[in-house]
Order: sequence, then C-alpha cells, then structure tokens
Amino acid sequence: MDAYDVARPLLFRLDAETAHRTVHRGLSAVQGTPLERLLARRYTVADDRLAVDAFGQSFPNPVGVAAGFDKNAEVPRAVAALGFGHVEVGGVTAEAQPGNPRPRLFRLPSDRAIINRMGLNNQGADRVGRRLRESDLPDVPVGVNLAKSEHTPTEEAPADYRYTYERVGDAADFCVVNVSCPNSEGFRDLQNRDEMAAILGELVDAGADPLLVKLSPDLPEPAVETALDLVEEFGLDGVVAANTTTERPDSLTHPNASETGGLSGAPIEADATEMVRFVAERVDVPVVGVGGVASAEDAYRKIRAGASLVQLYTALVYEGPGLARDINEGLLALLERDGFDSVEDAVGADL
Repeated sequence: MDAYDVARPLLFRLDAETAHRTVHRGLSAVQGTPLERLLARRYTVADDRLAVDAFGQSFPNPVGVAAGFDKNAEVPRAVAALGFGHVEVGGVTAEAQPGNPRPRLFRLPSDRAIINRMGLNNQGADRVGRRLRESDLPDVPVGVNLAKSEHTPTEEAPADYRYTYERVGDAADFCVVNVSCPNSEGFRDLQNRDEMAAILGELVDAGADPLLVKLSPDLPEPAVETALDLVEEFGLDGVVAANTTTERPDSLTHPNASETGGLSGAPIEADATEMVRFVAERVDVPVVGVGGVASAEDAYRKIRAGASLVQLYTALVYEGPGLARDINEGLLALLERDGFDSVEDAVGADL
C-alpha cells in the first residue's frame, strides 16, 4: 500500500482548499532538504526516450504540473522532485488579490473531477517575481502563467500583463498568457480578436520569449481559429489546450456538480484531447495538452493527437505523488508496444 492510500482519506475529511494547503505545507517542508532528493530518486523516471525539446527548452519527460497547483512559486523544486518534467506556476497577476470567497474549491470524487472558482488568488507579480529570482529553481523548465488583475479594465489589460511579465519573465523558462480563466472578472472579453491581439502585441514588444497562449475549451471553433491565426501573426512559441470548462457533462453524478466554476478532471478528458487535435492540425508550434490526464493512456492519447507535452493537476488529488512516475513508466511501455523510439516520434501519430 502506498503512503498516499493512507493519507488520502484523512485529507478528504478536510475541505478541498484546506487539504491543498496541507499538502503544500508538506512539500514546502521537504523542499531543499535531503528528503527532496529521496523523493526524486523514488519518483523520477530517467530515460532518454521520454525527453522532449519544445519552444527552445529541453524537458526530461513530457509530464508537467499545470498552473494553479503552485500559484505563488513556493514549491517548484519539491513538485519537480515528484518526477515531473516541468512545472507551470501561477496564475500571477500584476496586483496581489485574494480571489473569490470560500468555499471555492470542490471535489467530485465519484466523477474524479474538481470544480474551482478560486478567482486567481495570488501574492502578485512583485512578490512572486522576487521569489522566482531568489529561489534555487529545479533543473526542469519552470513556466509562469500570466493573468489579468481582476479589477483592471479590458482596455488596460495589455499594460497589466506587461507589468507582470517584466517582474517574472527573467526568471521563467517560458511564459503562458492566460486569457481564458472562467473564474475571474473580465476574462471573456480578452478572447476577442482585438483584445487578444493587443495583449500579445504588448508582451512580444516587451521581449517575452518563449511565449505561449492558453485557450478556453468553451470557445466555438471559429474563435479558436481566430486565436490560432494570432499565434502565427505574433510568432508565438506554443499553445496550451486547454483551460477548465464551465460546461457540465451529463455524465456527472456528484452533488457538487451544481457548483459554479471551472470543471477539470476525468469528465473533460475526451473533449480536451479533441481540442488538442483541433489545435495541432492548425499550428506549426508545440501544443501542451491539458485536461483529464490521470494515466499513461490519457497522456498518450493527447501525445498521439499532437501534444508535445501534457499537464495535470486534478489527478494528483486522486492518485497522489506517484502519478508522474506511473505515467512515465506507462508511456515507455506504450512507446515500446507501438514501435516508437521516443515520445517525440509519437507526437501527432493520429493526425
């Protein structure tokens, strides 16, 4: 029995946000100690077949932690020690903000899902940027998710994003423009062509490189195609597909399905994979696949659909700290089964 099998029932007695903070404090206590190295030895799968080169960065494996898990860049080393090939921190906004009132994070155990309406709670660009610059970061790429401060008007959004980038960008291996958060005021307008173009243009002018954009799964196909045109127009380096969804599949069974916020986890896996495919067929830059990744098979479907990298968060709640190791070991078996020499050889195999 894994230690998490014992800990999970205890954590699940706590409300979801308190449980997350408890795990966070545990990782913080481990970070920078000999225990961190013990974790890395236990959970890291070192195999060149898993390595991926994307947007100028070298990733030891394709499995990363999505934005939202480490909002303030407090535990990137400890997270990487769990065997992940990259860590995306944030979302970070120009201003520190408390987010939405609690409760704002809800488990749906029968659906292997989570609903969150956190509202981009974070300590702000100045503090997070200082922590990134002063910290001993892990040996895997660290990305920063850039978001708009909640009370910033749409017309001032480009300057708001630039402020955040200029405080965190020099310590980041890549930056992700988040214009698709469903839980914070004013984000819907940012996905219009003109507003998105203004934000991207401001960040490119500021020297943001590599720069990716994170899209909503709730956009209609024409709007996604418009966003992908901007990826080409501004020479962006990648696309993250996709954020959480406000849609509620009929398959949901847990009472918390009625909560408002962004749904993540197993119920969105198939739709998220189809969005990866849709994006990968239309761009010549790497795609990061997010949504419902909880196993090697889930990750492999996204890779074959065109994702160079995958990210997860929700599955950590249900599967525990050995998840990246299990996915990477499973990917090696799947690659061998299908005759691929590496993860990179399998990217887009189903396109």
